[in-house]
Amino acid sequence: MSEKPRQSFAGLWNISFGFFGIQIGFALQNANMSRIFQTFGAKIDDLSWLWVAAPLTGLLVQPVIGHLSDRTWLGRLGRRRPYFFAGALLAALSLFAMPLAPALLFAAVMLWVLDASLNVSMEPFRAFVGDMLHKDQHAAGYAVQTAFIGAGAVVGSIFPWALEHLGVSNLAVGGGIPDTVRYAFWFGGAALFLSVLWTVVTTREYAPDAMAAFDGPAEPAHAAPLATRSYAASAPWLLAGALVLWAVGQFGLEKEVYLLGALLLGYGLASAAGIALARAGSPTNMLSSIVGDFAGMPLLMKRLAVAQFFSWSALFIMWINTTPIVALHFYGAPDAASPRFQQGASWVDVLFATYNGVAAVAALTLLPSLARRIGQARTHIVGLLCGAAGYASFFVMPDARWLLLSEVGIGIAWASILAMPYAILASSLPQAKLGIYMGLFNVFVVVPQLLVATAMGSIMKRFFPGEPIWTMAFAAATLVLAAAAMLRVERLVRT
Repeated sequence: MSEKPRQSFAGLWNISFGFFGIQIGFALQNANMSRIFQTFGAKIDDLSWLWVAAPLTGLLVQPVIGHLSDRTWLGRLGRRRPYFFAGALLAALSLFAMPLAPALLFAAVMLWVLDASLNVSMEPFRAFVGDMLHKDQHAAGYAVQTAFIGAGAVVGSIFPWALEHLGVSNLAVGGGIPDTVRYAFWFGGAALFLSVLWTVVTTREYAPDAMAAFDGPAEPAHAAPLATRSYAASAPWLLAGALVLWAVGQFGLEKEVYLLGALLLGYGLASAAGIALARAGSPTNMLSSIVGDFAGMPLLMKRLAVAQFFSWSALFIMWINTTPIVALHFYGAPDAASPRFQQGASWVDVLFATYNGVAAVAALTLLPSLARRIGQARTHIVGLLCGAAGYASFFVMPDARWLLLSEVGIGIAWASILAMPYAILASSLPQAKLGIYMGLFNVFVVVPQLLVATAMGSIMKRFFPGEPIWTMAFAAATLVLAAAAMLRVERLVRT
């Protein structure tokens, strides 16, 4: 078995530069969609439901794209790059269309299209690092990728604020989208497409025969052992879904919780269908392969998945609620039509740019140094606890400017979440199935977002109506739980 050649810094740059543009798109979405929804009249308690499109598309798209990209080879276009390009093109078009939204429904639909397109482009980038790099460069590769994520998010987050300071109108005239947001989305669409195009043009993927020489024989498909499974394996998912649907009516939960129950039922049915297809002698079909790979995840991946679940719960809480928190509690402006609300929303762009800027620096400096001294798992624990402290500090900061200090802790956590789990995971997975396993690992990025989107609104309405700042307490607590989950990972890595 031969070794992959080591990449220079220029090679690492080219492999991950497309993520710079992808993250500009995500940053514009994360920092401005609550603002856009509220501009069109959405209430604070309805934001979680409107945001549900984003994680739902990730849940559906990422495993499918991971499975397909493992099996794709289009000659000079390669394995992963066709998905980079197609997703970037669709995402750029969505970013151009979003500011033209005439009403709330159109904006919600465009969020769905935008997030699906970004996921098509993003998911193969995670596997691309593993494809292109020797194992001892995985940590460096994900660090460079994280730095580009941070840099792209800084640009995407700060751009509306910068335009306002250059004299572009930041007022929602007649209930429409401010010009600052409109122009930022158009800039982001162009930047996203061009940066992904750079990676497509400047990289060449290893052909299947070369990958086989590097990685050895491909791992056997999981569809065969799936054929030996009992249908009883699907029963817990079906029962959980039925219980959630029953609880909505029994306890008067919000209607969006129906989606959570439907997803649990859906996976139970998909699992049963995958078993049936495998038993019928169709071992290579996509559904059986995905279900089999999900059921057969390595132990390290399962333990990391628990930490990912809690980590991304906190992040999604932050993305949904930071704008209403800052506008209401630090600017005293609950009304989206008021100038003070728009000022608060623009300050959120600065806050998001800050934590992403910190993440870009931490990914290349603090985290690698700390990982060499105490290990990647312990480094991740430290990063998560820094984020928990950042969220908790929202309760004690005297004004909005002090929130910049909060974003330092959040930025360190963000860098660690983007780099450490993937660096730990990439070197332990079978390389021939890296795309599907990265796609399945990202299920534990989007499932917590769906849970937050479906359940957080009910919790806030029942216990903290009109007080969104309490969501930061939930975010801090979930990062502490993520750090606790990483202790089990650390013990496994150590052994």
